[in-house]
Order: sequence, then C-alpha cells, then structure tokens
Amino acid sequence: QVQLVESGGGSVQTGGSLRLSCAASGNILRINDMGWYRQALGKQRELVGTTTGNFADSVKGRFFVSGNNAEKTIYLQMNSLKPEDTALYYCYGDSLGRRYWGQGTQVTVSS
Repeated sequence: QVQLVESGGGSVQTGGSLRLSCAASGNILRINDMGWYRQALGKQRELVGTTTGNFADSVKGRFFVSGNNAEKTIYLQMNSLKPEDTALYYCYGDSLGRRYWGQGTQVTVSS
C-alpha cells in the first residue's frame, strides 16, 4: 500500500505562484511514476504534469514538477497562475500496476 499526502494549496491572485508538495509513505520502493492531476468544479479530472516531463498544454512553461526520487516526494511549482487554474489538485503514484491518489489540495486563483 502507498499513501500520498498533498500540501501547499491556498488562495492567490492572478499572476502569483504556489508550490504544492506530495509526500509518499508505505511501500514507496516500487513507485515508478508520480505526478499531478487537477479537477475543477463541474469538470473531469485532467493531467497537469508528471515527473517524466509530460504536461498539459495549458500549463506548459508555467508549471514545473520536481522531486526527490529516493524519498518519493514531489513538488508542483505553479507560476503565473490564472483563474482557470482554480481546482482541487491531486498527487498520484503508480506502484505494481496500481495508481494511488492523495486526498487533494485546493488551489484558488482570484482575478
């Protein structure tokens, strides 16, 4: 089993920055991929970015994913935030063919 806990969400004005963190615990040795999704109110969950460099077009050049591979902790640096970035942000980790999710952290961008 893998547990994921996100932190760092909050409210920010347009153009601001936030950094989200995701810490994995449990059987972390078998985690082979981690990344971020988000879900805005009334919309489907969508990919934001992964540790392998795959990013949604809407965030390319503004959002960056980094991490500590040994500790399985990853970060999402979000710059030049826009109101349309407002969503619940989820961290995921893939281990032994199963995807685990965190509980999500809210990001709200006001104009």
